Amino acid sequence: MSRLGNLGARLYRGEVGYDFVGKRMFWYGVSILITITAIVGLGVRGLNMGIEFEGGAVLTTPKTSASVAHTTELAEKTSGHTAIVQQLGNGGMRIQIAGLDTAKSTQVKEEISGELKVDPNKIDTQLVGPSWGEQIANKAWLGLGIFMVLVVIYLAIAFEWRMALSALIALIHDITITVGVYSLVGFEVTPGTVIGLLTILGYSLYDTVVVFDGLREGSRNVTKQTRYTYSEIANRSINSTLVRSINTTVVALLPVAGLLFIGGGLLGGGMLNDIALSLFVGLAAGAYSSIFIATPLVADFKEREPQMKALARRVRAKRLKAEERGGAEAQEDAEEHDHEGGAPQDGGDPAPQGAAAGVVGPRGGREAPGPRPQRRQPASRGRGGRNRPSGKRR
Repeated sequence: MSRLGNLGARLYRGEVGYDFVGKRMFWYGVSILITITAIVGLGVRGLNMGIEFEGGAVLTTPKTSASVAHTTELAEKTSGHTAIVQQLGNGGMRIQIAGLDTAKSTQVKEEISGELKVDPNKIDTQLVGPSWGEQIANKAWLGLGIFMVLVVIYLAIAFEWRMALSALIALIHDITITVGVYSLVGFEVTPGTVIGLLTILGYSLYDTVVVFDGLREGSRNVTKQTRYTYSEIANRSINSTLVRSINTTVVALLPVAGLLFIGGGLLGGGMLNDIALSLFVGLAAGAYSSIFIATPLVADFKEREPQMKALARRVRAKRLKAEERGGAEAQEDAEEHDHEGGAPQDGGDPAPQGAAAGVVGPRGGREAPGPRPQRRQPASRGRGGRNRPSGKRR
């Protein structure tokens, strides 16, 4: 068995583990700090909305020798608006300019073709109206709201309302962090970004439900035992699925990382960045929230119940009694060891019993102090060949 598999088996049996629930305040603080940073970045820098949401034109040129910087400067000077230029794999350019109408886009197209020395008829032009982008945004928000409501209803029925509330907080946490990263990095928000957000919400929910299922199985008839508190059972549930969660997250992040860093960065496939970044950040945030946020929140909510408070008191009382009993047994063992074979207090040799006052002899007199002689059993006499003892016992 591999080391990771051996570690997973030991985590599942509870032989080793990290106290996630016990140190939840630290991880709550980390999450709050990250969330505040994301919100501040979103408020200061805002989101770089694509033309699908703001409207504009997309110009795709054939192969050209111009650089991205030169093409960007040319497009912004010609249109009077901010332009986003990406170099395609065939050597062409993809130019996105927001806020252009049909007449203005035709003028920009002719000027760019003359500067880049390409045929204007080979430049593909796509116009997107702002009303279409507004419809897309409204449908995205509506789909997100319906998804949240269905998630809460399902978890409340399948598990309980505390788990549903914890999962909802974890999902909001994941969305906030992902949107904040988009704002800080400055990547363009497109319909692909929305698709990526909905995808990572489903993944985060799946990972959370796996931990919740283990917690539900482990907490059945929890009030009928006095070995673990609810928080300790929740912590064991996290540790038992920890290796599984890590493996699943790493396997999911590897192809997304290749899509983001290799496809979007090295190969120049900039159009992949919008969905790849949301998937990469969302998958990592979803795995983090399911371990450090969702389950510790459930433990916090459950520990406020009177039954769980009474269980915690019983568990502490039992452990205190066990510690006192163990201490008393250890003290008795030490005293017995000192009595039987330990050294005396004054450092001398141990004196035999009866040495101080002498030993009473068989005739009532006093004998000299000394070790007591061994008592011999009377010899048995055969009676009638039956080998039975005769005489009186002394």
